[in-house]
Amino acid sequence: MTQEINNCIKELKEGNLILYPTDTVWGIGCDASNPEAVKKVYELKKREDSKALICLVANQAMLERHIVEVPETAYDIIDLATKPTTIVFDQPKGIAQNLIAEDNTLAIRVASDKFCQYLINKFGKPIVSTSANISGFPTPKQFKEISSEILKGVDYVVNLPDENKNPSPSSIIKLSNDGQVKVIRQ
Repeated sequence: MTQEINNCIKELKEGNLILYPTDTVWGIGCDASNPEAVKKVYELKKREDSKALICLVANQAMLERHIVEVPETAYDIIDLATKPTTIVFDQPKGIAQNLIAEDNTLAIRVASDKFCQYLINKFGKPIVSTSANISGFPTPKQFKEISSEILKGVDYVVNLPDENKNPSPSSIIKLSNDGQVKVIRQ
């Protein structure tokens, strides 16, 4: 696993795209602070950049470095969630501008998967995580369902077995600084 992490970090530092297993489904990833790398993700997915992408962070400390004010409720959601849960926060900072939604929000998930935690911790900054499919096509549940167009479009494919036997996209909850909570995807 250490070799895979080192290979990923080399690619991420060069602004390249990786295909990696996350705590949900296989994801296309890049350095979330690099606008050029983020642009490559949108191009590969054939997706408008007005549709924001999710970022993964390794822990709550990293989350706090990239959100101006983390609402208290967020900690309860992170601690109590029974499945991977992405939270949409107001006022992100230190992130590529083309990752931030028009309403100045950013979708972030604290990774619950060991590989992702090690990778992001060692890289030292958030990594984009978006499903490994062309926009509008179904999300692949297993590695073997990922299209050749996606496989050829990334710079590095992590060589780890499919460990997640029942993968599904994360829940998404929007937490506004004014205290509003809205479930976007259950």
